[in-house]
Amino acid sequence: RELIMKQYYGVYSSNFCNWEQNDKIIAEYIWIDGTDINIRSKSRTLSGTVESISDLPDWNFDGSSTQQASTEDSEVTIKPVAIFHDPFRGGDNILVMCATYVWADKERTKLRPANTNFRDFSLPIFKAAESDHPWFGIEQEYYLFETNNAFTKKLLGWPEGGYPAKEGPYYCSVGASACHGRAIMDAHYRACLAAGVNISGTNAEVMLGQWEFQIGPCEGVTIGDHLWMARYLLGRIGEDFGISISYDPKPIKGDWAGAGCHTNFSTESMRQEGGIKEIYEAIEKLSEKQKEHMELYGEDNEKRLTGKNETCSIEKFTCGVGDRGASIRIPSNVEIEKKGYIEDRRPASNIDPYLVSSILVSTCVAGSEHEEALFTHFRKWKEERKELES
Repeated sequence: RELIMKQYYGVYSSNFCNWEQNDKIIAEYIWIDGTDINIRSKSRTLSGTVESISDLPDWNFDGSSTQQASTEDSEVTIKPVAIFHDPFRGGDNILVMCATYVWADKERTKLRPANTNFRDFSLPIFKAAESDHPWFGIEQEYYLFETNNAFTKKLLGWPEGGYPAKEGPYYCSVGASACHGRAIMDAHYRACLAAGVNISGTNAEVMLGQWEFQIGPCEGVTIGDHLWMARYLLGRIGEDFGISISYDPKPIKGDWAGAGCHTNFSTESMRQEGGIKEIYEAIEKLSEKQKEHMELYGEDNEKRLTGKNETCSIEKFTCGVGDRGASIRIPSNVEIEKKGYIEDRRPASNIDPYLVSSILVSTCVAGSEHEEALFTHFRKWKEERKELES
Protein backbone atom coordinates (compact mmCIF):
# COMPACT_ATOMS: atom_id res chain seq x y z
CA ARG A 1 0.00 0.00 0.00
CA GLU A 2 2.85 2.41 0.85
CA LEU A 3 4.40 1.83 -2.58
CA ILE A 4 1.09 2.62 -4.30
CA MET A 5 0.63 5.75 -2.20
CA LYS A 6 4.14 6.98 -2.98
CA GLN A 7 3.65 6.35 -6.67
CA TYR A 8 0.23 8.00 -6.61
CA TYR A 9 1.42 11.18 -4.98
CA GLY A 10 4.58 11.26 -7.06
CA VAL A 11 6.90 11.55 -4.05
CA TYR A 12 9.30 9.21 -2.31
CA SER A 13 8.55 10.42 1.19
CA SER A 14 5.76 9.08 3.36
CA ASN A 15 5.27 12.43 5.15
CA PHE A 16 2.60 13.69 2.80
CA CYS A 17 0.67 10.42 2.88
CA ASN A 18 0.77 10.21 6.66
CA TRP A 19 -0.51 13.65 7.60
CA GLU A 20 -2.98 13.55 10.47
CA GLN A 21 -6.66 13.91 9.57
CA ASN A 22 -7.87 14.81 13.08
CA ASP A 23 -10.42 12.01 13.48
CA LYS A 24 -11.85 12.70 10.04
CA ILE A 25 -11.94 10.41 7.04
CA ILE A 26 -12.22 11.07 3.32
CA ALA A 27 -14.97 9.20 1.49
CA GLU A 28 -14.68 9.13 -2.30
CA TYR A 29 -18.21 8.73 -3.70
CA ILE A 30 -18.09 6.94 -7.07
CA TRP A 31 -20.84 6.49 -9.66
CA ILE A 32 -21.50 5.52 -13.28
CA ASP A 33 -22.38 8.48 -15.50
CA GLY A 34 -24.88 8.73 -18.35
CA THR A 35 -22.62 6.97 -20.84
CA ASP A 36 -22.74 3.72 -18.81
CA ILE A 37 -18.98 3.29 -19.23
CA ASN A 38 -17.39 6.45 -17.80
CA ILE A 39 -17.03 6.83 -14.06
CA ARG A 40 -17.29 10.00 -11.96
CA SER A 41 -16.36 10.68 -8.35
CA LYS A 42 -16.10 13.38 -5.72
CA SER A 43 -14.86 13.51 -2.14
CA ARG A 44 -16.40 14.45 1.18
CA THR A 45 -15.23 14.60 4.78
CA LEU A 46 -16.87 12.40 7.41
CA SER A 47 -16.39 12.24 11.16
CA GLY A 48 -15.09 9.02 12.69
CA THR A 49 -14.80 5.63 11.05
CA VAL A 50 -17.42 3.98 8.85
CA GLU A 51 -18.52 0.48 9.85
CA SER A 52 -21.31 -0.14 7.34
CA ILE A 53 -23.36 1.33 4.50
CA SER A 54 -25.89 2.67 7.00
CA ASP A 55 -23.19 4.99 8.40
CA LEU A 56 -22.92 6.81 5.07
CA PRO A 57 -25.19 9.70 4.08
CA ASP A 58 -26.79 10.05 0.67
CA TRP A 59 -25.37 12.83 -1.49
CA ASN A 60 -26.09 14.50 -4.83
CA PHE A 61 -24.35 15.94 -7.86
CA ASP A 62 -25.01 18.03 -10.97
CA GLY A 63 -26.53 15.51 -13.36
CA SER A 64 -26.71 18.05 -16.19
CA SER A 65 -22.92 17.72 -16.45
CA THR A 66 -22.94 13.90 -16.56
CA GLN A 67 -25.74 13.25 -19.10
CA GLN A 68 -28.11 12.21 -16.32
CA ALA A 69 -30.39 15.22 -15.80
CA SER A 70 -31.47 18.53 -17.29
CA THR A 71 -30.22 21.93 -16.18
CA GLU A 72 -33.69 22.82 -14.90
CA ASP A 73 -33.85 19.74 -12.65
CA SER A 74 -30.19 18.91 -12.29
CA GLU A 75 -29.81 17.15 -8.95
CA VAL A 76 -29.09 13.42 -9.04
CA THR A 77 -29.03 11.60 -5.71
CA ILE A 78 -26.32 9.03 -5.00
CA LYS A 79 -26.86 6.27 -2.46
CA PRO A 80 -23.93 4.18 -1.21
CA VAL A 81 -24.13 0.45 -2.06
CA ALA A 82 -20.60 -0.88 -1.40
CA ILE A 83 -17.53 0.22 0.58
CA PHE A 84 -13.87 -0.39 -0.26
CA HIS A 85 -10.60 0.72 1.32
CA ASP A 86 -8.92 3.69 -0.35
CA PRO A 87 -5.50 2.37 -1.46
CA PHE A 88 -4.32 5.84 -2.50
CA ARG A 89 -5.07 7.83 0.66
CA GLY A 90 -4.68 4.88 3.03
CA GLY A 91 -5.69 4.96 6.68
CA ASP A 92 -9.43 4.72 7.34
CA ASN A 93 -10.28 6.56 4.13
CA ILE A 94 -12.75 4.78 1.87
CA LEU A 95 -14.06 4.41 -1.67
CA VAL A 96 -17.85 4.28 -1.89
CA MET A 97 -19.64 2.71 -4.86
CA CYS A 98 -22.98 4.43 -5.35
CA ALA A 99 -26.24 3.97 -7.25
CA THR A 100 -27.90 6.97 -8.90
CA TYR A 101 -31.47 8.27 -8.57
CA VAL A 102 -33.61 11.15 -9.85
CA TRP A 103 -36.91 12.53 -8.61
CA ALA A 104 -39.95 10.58 -9.78
CA ASP A 105 -42.43 13.42 -9.22
CA LYS A 106 -42.53 17.21 -9.27
CA GLU A 107 -43.20 17.32 -5.54
CA ARG A 108 -39.89 15.53 -4.94
CA THR A 109 -41.38 12.93 -2.62
CA LYS A 110 -40.07 9.81 -4.34
CA LEU A 111 -36.89 8.76 -6.12
CA ARG A 112 -36.53 6.47 -9.14
CA PRO A 113 -33.40 4.92 -10.70
CA ALA A 114 -31.45 7.30 -12.94
CA ASN A 115 -30.86 6.44 -16.61
CA THR A 116 -27.84 4.16 -16.12
CA ASN A 117 -28.83 2.68 -12.77
CA PHE A 118 -29.27 -0.90 -13.95
CA ARG A 119 -28.19 -2.22 -10.57
CA ASP A 120 -31.64 -1.58 -9.12
CA PHE A 121 -33.29 -3.57 -11.92
CA SER A 122 -30.91 -6.48 -11.42
CA LEU A 123 -31.74 -6.87 -7.72
CA PRO A 124 -35.18 -8.55 -8.14
CA ILE A 125 -33.61 -11.05 -10.56
CA PHE A 126 -30.85 -11.94 -8.13
CA LYS A 127 -33.37 -12.16 -5.30
CA ALA A 128 -35.42 -14.70 -7.28
CA ALA A 129 -32.29 -16.83 -7.77
CA GLU A 130 -30.87 -16.39 -4.28
CA SER A 131 -31.14 -20.08 -3.37
CA ASP A 132 -29.24 -21.02 -6.57
CA HIS A 133 -26.17 -19.06 -5.43
CA PRO A 134 -25.08 -17.74 -8.86
CA TRP A 135 -21.34 -17.16 -9.08
CA PHE A 136 -19.55 -15.01 -11.63
CA GLY A 137 -16.01 -14.40 -12.78
CA ILE A 138 -15.48 -11.67 -15.38
CA GLU A 139 -12.37 -11.31 -17.56
CA GLN A 140 -12.07 -7.59 -18.30
CA GLU A 141 -9.95 -6.83 -21.38
CA TYR A 142 -8.81 -3.27 -22.05
CA TYR A 143 -6.35 -1.17 -24.06
CA LEU A 144 -3.70 1.29 -22.92
CA PHE A 145 -3.44 4.46 -24.99
CA GLU A 146 -0.68 7.05 -24.77
CA THR A 147 -2.35 10.45 -24.75
CA ASN A 148 0.00 12.90 -26.43
CA ASN A 149 -2.50 15.76 -26.46
CA ALA A 150 -6.24 16.35 -26.62
CA PHE A 151 -6.46 15.19 -30.24
CA THR A 152 -4.00 12.34 -30.80
CA LYS A 153 -3.30 9.09 -29.03
CA LYS A 154 -1.75 5.74 -29.86
CA LEU A 155 -1.67 2.30 -28.31
CA LEU A 156 1.11 1.84 -25.78
CA GLY A 157 4.13 0.26 -27.46
CA TRP A 158 2.95 0.93 -31.02
CA PRO A 159 5.24 2.85 -33.38
CA GLU A 160 4.32 6.40 -34.40
CA GLY A 161 2.11 6.30 -37.48
CA GLY A 162 2.52 2.56 -38.00
CA TYR A 163 1.79 -0.93 -36.76
CA PRO A 164 3.72 -3.42 -34.65
CA ALA A 165 4.51 -6.98 -35.70
CA LYS A 166 1.44 -9.16 -36.09
CA GLU A 167 -0.17 -10.83 -33.09
CA GLY A 168 1.54 -13.84 -31.61
CA PRO A 169 4.31 -12.80 -29.22
CA TYR A 170 2.23 -10.48 -27.00
CA TYR A 171 -0.11 -12.83 -25.10
CA CYS A 172 1.25 -13.41 -21.56
CA SER A 173 4.50 -11.92 -22.87
CA VAL A 174 7.74 -11.20 -21.03
CA GLY A 175 10.42 -8.78 -22.23
CA ALA A 176 10.61 -5.20 -23.47
CA SER A 177 10.13 -6.09 -27.14
CA ALA A 178 6.71 -7.68 -26.58
CA CYS A 179 5.37 -6.41 -23.26
CA HIS A 180 4.36 -2.79 -22.65
CA GLY A 181 2.39 -1.60 -19.62
CA ARG A 182 3.35 -4.10 -16.94
CA ALA A 183 3.97 -1.36 -14.35
CA ILE A 184 0.44 -0.06 -14.90
CA MET A 185 -1.02 -3.54 -14.63
CA ASP A 186 0.89 -4.32 -11.46
CA ALA A 187 -0.03 -1.02 -9.79
CA HIS A 188 -3.67 -1.72 -10.61
CA TYR A 189 -3.44 -5.29 -9.33
CA ARG A 190 -2.01 -4.11 -6.01
CA ALA A 191 -4.52 -1.27 -5.74
CA CYS A 192 -7.39 -3.74 -6.15
CA LEU A 193 -5.97 -6.05 -3.48
CA ALA A 194 -5.44 -3.12 -1.10
CA ALA A 195 -8.97 -1.85 -1.74
CA GLY A 196 -10.58 -5.22 -1.10
CA VAL A 197 -11.68 -5.74 -4.70
CA ASN A 198 -11.94 -9.46 -5.45
CA ILE A 199 -9.37 -9.53 -8.24
CA SER A 200 -8.17 -13.03 -9.07
CA GLY A 201 -5.50 -12.44 -11.71
CA THR A 202 -4.22 -10.54 -14.72
CA ASN A 203 -2.24 -11.07 -17.93
CA ALA A 204 -1.02 -9.40 -21.10
CA GLU A 205 -3.41 -10.01 -23.97
CA VAL A 206 -3.17 -10.96 -27.65
CA MET A 207 -2.58 -7.45 -29.02
CA LEU A 208 0.31 -5.18 -28.07
CA GLY A 209 -0.96 -2.64 -25.55
CA GLN A 210 -3.89 -4.85 -24.54
CA TRP A 211 -4.29 -6.31 -21.05
CA GLU A 212 -6.81 -8.23 -18.98
CA PHE A 213 -7.74 -8.56 -15.33
CA GLN A 214 -10.15 -11.03 -13.79
CA ILE A 215 -12.73 -10.28 -11.09
CA GLY A 216 -14.38 -13.01 -9.05
CA PRO A 217 -15.68 -15.34 -8.02
CA CYS A 218 -18.45 -13.05 -6.78
CA GLU A 219 -22.01 -14.00 -5.95
CA GLY A 220 -25.00 -12.12 -7.33
CA VAL A 221 -24.94 -8.36 -7.65
CA THR A 222 -21.50 -8.04 -6.03
CA ILE A 223 -19.84 -8.93 -9.34
CA GLY A 224 -21.00 -5.57 -10.70
CA ASP A 225 -19.88 -3.65 -7.62
CA HIS A 226 -16.39 -5.17 -7.75
CA LEU A 227 -15.90 -4.80 -11.51
CA TRP A 228 -16.96 -1.16 -11.52
CA MET A 229 -14.63 -0.43 -8.61
CA ALA A 230 -11.78 -2.19 -10.43
CA ARG A 231 -12.44 0.00 -13.47
CA TYR A 232 -12.36 3.09 -11.28
CA LEU A 233 -9.02 2.07 -9.79
CA LEU A 234 -7.57 1.41 -13.25
CA GLY A 235 -8.62 4.87 -14.40
CA ARG A 236 -6.96 6.43 -11.38
CA ILE A 237 -3.73 4.49 -11.95
CA GLY A 238 -3.77 5.55 -15.60
CA GLU A 239 -3.90 9.21 -14.57
CA ASP A 240 -0.46 9.00 -12.97
CA PHE A 241 1.10 7.27 -15.95
CA GLY A 242 -0.47 9.65 -18.47
CA ILE A 243 -2.29 6.67 -19.97
CA SER A 244 -5.93 6.51 -21.09
CA ILE A 245 -7.87 3.30 -20.57
CA SER A 246 -10.10 2.19 -23.44
CA TYR A 247 -12.90 -0.37 -23.23
CA ASP A 248 -13.73 -0.03 -26.92
CA PRO A 249 -14.35 -3.59 -28.17
CA LYS A 250 -12.58 -2.90 -31.48
CA PRO A 251 -10.50 0.31 -31.47
CA ILE A 252 -8.22 -0.75 -34.35
CA LYS A 253 -9.70 -1.88 -37.65
CA GLY A 254 -8.31 -4.91 -39.41
CA ASP A 255 -6.98 -8.28 -38.33
CA TRP A 256 -6.40 -7.28 -34.72
CA ALA A 257 -7.94 -8.71 -31.58
CA GLY A 258 -11.03 -7.12 -30.12
CA ALA A 259 -11.67 -6.76 -26.40
CA GLY A 260 -14.27 -8.70 -24.48
CA CYS A 261 -15.60 -9.27 -21.00
CA HIS A 262 -15.80 -13.06 -21.02
CA THR A 263 -18.23 -13.96 -18.25
CA ASN A 264 -17.87 -17.19 -16.32
CA PHE A 265 -21.11 -18.32 -14.71
CA SER A 266 -22.33 -21.16 -12.54
CA THR A 267 -25.06 -22.07 -10.08
CA GLU A 268 -24.79 -24.32 -7.07
CA SER A 269 -26.36 -27.22 -8.98
CA MET A 270 -23.82 -26.80 -11.80
CA ARG A 271 -20.97 -26.97 -9.30
CA GLN A 272 -22.24 -30.18 -7.66
CA GLU A 273 -21.60 -33.76 -8.78
CA GLY A 274 -23.38 -34.43 -12.07
CA GLY A 275 -23.80 -30.69 -12.67
CA ILE A 276 -22.92 -31.12 -16.36
CA LYS A 277 -26.61 -31.88 -16.97
CA GLU A 278 -27.56 -28.46 -15.57
CA ILE A 279 -24.80 -26.87 -17.62
CA TYR A 280 -26.11 -28.21 -20.93
CA GLU A 281 -29.66 -27.25 -19.97
CA ALA A 282 -28.47 -23.69 -19.30
CA ILE A 283 -26.70 -23.57 -22.67
CA GLU A 284 -29.89 -24.68 -24.42
CA LYS A 285 -31.79 -21.84 -22.72
CA LEU A 286 -29.11 -19.36 -23.77
CA SER A 287 -29.34 -20.53 -27.38
CA GLU A 288 -33.02 -19.59 -27.42
CA LYS A 289 -32.39 -16.00 -26.27
CA GLN A 290 -29.43 -14.94 -28.41
CA LYS A 291 -31.10 -11.73 -29.59
CA GLU A 292 -32.06 -10.56 -26.10
CA HIS A 293 -28.60 -11.21 -24.71
CA MET A 294 -26.79 -9.49 -27.56
CA GLU A 295 -28.87 -6.38 -26.93
CA LEU A 296 -27.29 -6.10 -23.47
CA TYR A 297 -23.80 -7.35 -24.32
CA GLY A 298 -22.13 -4.05 -25.21
CA GLU A 299 -22.08 -1.32 -27.85
CA ASP A 300 -20.28 -1.93 -31.17
CA ASN A 301 -20.00 -5.62 -30.34
CA GLU A 302 -20.72 -6.49 -33.96
CA LYS A 303 -17.28 -5.08 -34.86
CA ARG A 304 -15.70 -7.65 -32.55
CA LEU A 305 -17.90 -10.72 -33.01
CA THR A 306 -16.93 -11.48 -36.61
CA GLY A 307 -16.11 -15.17 -36.39
CA LYS A 308 -12.40 -14.31 -36.43
CA ASN A 309 -9.83 -13.54 -33.71
CA GLU A 310 -11.24 -16.11 -31.27
CA THR A 311 -14.88 -15.05 -31.60
CA CYS A 312 -18.09 -16.54 -32.91
CA SER A 313 -20.12 -14.50 -35.39
CA ILE A 314 -22.74 -12.29 -33.77
CA GLU A 315 -25.27 -13.94 -36.11
CA LYS A 316 -24.65 -17.42 -34.69
CA PHE A 317 -24.81 -19.29 -31.40
CA THR A 318 -22.39 -22.15 -30.80
CA CYS A 319 -20.89 -24.00 -27.87
CA GLY A 320 -17.88 -26.28 -27.57
CA VAL A 321 -15.47 -27.89 -25.14
CA GLY A 322 -12.30 -25.79 -24.96
CA ASP A 323 -13.44 -23.83 -28.04
CA ARG A 324 -12.47 -20.16 -27.89
CA GLY A 325 -14.24 -19.57 -31.18
CA ALA A 326 -17.60 -20.52 -29.67
CA SER A 327 -20.30 -18.36 -28.11
CA ILE A 328 -20.18 -20.53 -24.98
CA ARG A 329 -17.01 -22.36 -24.01
CA ILE A 330 -17.17 -25.38 -21.73
CA PRO A 331 -13.73 -25.70 -20.10
CA SER A 332 -12.10 -29.08 -20.67
CA ASN A 333 -11.82 -29.80 -16.95
CA VAL A 334 -15.56 -29.16 -16.57
CA GLU A 335 -16.34 -31.74 -19.24
CA ILE A 336 -13.96 -34.20 -17.57
CA GLU A 337 -15.25 -33.66 -14.02
CA LYS A 338 -18.89 -33.37 -15.16
CA LYS A 339 -19.46 -30.24 -13.08
CA GLY A 340 -18.36 -26.62 -12.91
CA TYR A 341 -19.16 -23.54 -14.97
CA ILE A 342 -19.55 -22.07 -18.46
CA GLU A 343 -17.76 -19.18 -20.12
CA ASP A 344 -19.96 -16.80 -22.11
CA ARG A 345 -17.53 -15.30 -24.63
CA ARG A 346 -20.04 -12.92 -26.24
CA PRO A 347 -19.97 -9.88 -23.88
CA ALA A 348 -17.92 -6.90 -25.10
CA SER A 349 -15.34 -5.10 -23.00
CA ASN A 350 -17.66 -2.10 -22.49
CA ILE A 351 -20.55 -4.02 -20.90
CA ASP A 352 -22.43 -2.99 -17.80
CA PRO A 353 -21.80 -6.02 -15.55
CA TYR A 354 -25.12 -5.54 -13.76
CA LEU A 355 -26.91 -6.11 -17.08
CA VAL A 356 -24.89 -9.12 -18.20
CA SER A 357 -24.91 -10.94 -14.87
CA SER A 358 -28.63 -10.42 -14.31
CA ILE A 359 -29.72 -11.53 -17.79
CA LEU A 360 -27.61 -14.69 -17.44
CA VAL A 361 -29.37 -15.48 -14.16
CA SER A 362 -32.76 -14.60 -15.61
CA THR A 363 -32.31 -16.86 -18.64
CA CYS A 364 -30.68 -19.81 -16.91
CA VAL A 365 -32.37 -19.84 -13.51
CA ALA A 366 -34.79 -17.14 -12.37
CA GLY A 367 -37.15 -16.92 -15.33
CA SER A 368 -38.24 -13.79 -17.19
CA GLU A 369 -40.61 -12.32 -14.59
CA HIS A 370 -38.38 -9.32 -13.84
CA GLU A 371 -36.81 -8.89 -17.30
CA GLU A 372 -39.37 -6.50 -18.72
CA ALA A 373 -38.57 -3.69 -16.30
CA LEU A 374 -34.84 -4.08 -16.96
CA PHE A 375 -35.22 -4.05 -20.75
CA THR A 376 -37.67 -1.13 -20.64
CA HIS A 377 -35.23 0.98 -18.63
CA PHE A 378 -32.31 -0.02 -20.87
CA ARG A 379 -34.16 0.79 -24.10
CA LYS A 380 -35.31 4.14 -22.76
CA TRP A 381 -31.71 5.02 -21.97
CA LYS A 382 -30.60 3.95 -25.47
CA GLU A 383 -33.22 6.22 -27.05
CA GLU A 384 -32.07 9.12 -24.89
CA ARG A 385 -28.50 8.50 -26.02
CA LYS A 386 -29.52 8.56 -29.69
CA GLU A 387 -31.33 11.87 -29.24
CA LEU A 388 -28.36 13.35 -27.42
CA GLU A 389 -25.89 12.25 -30.10
CA SER A 390 -28.08 13.58 -32.91
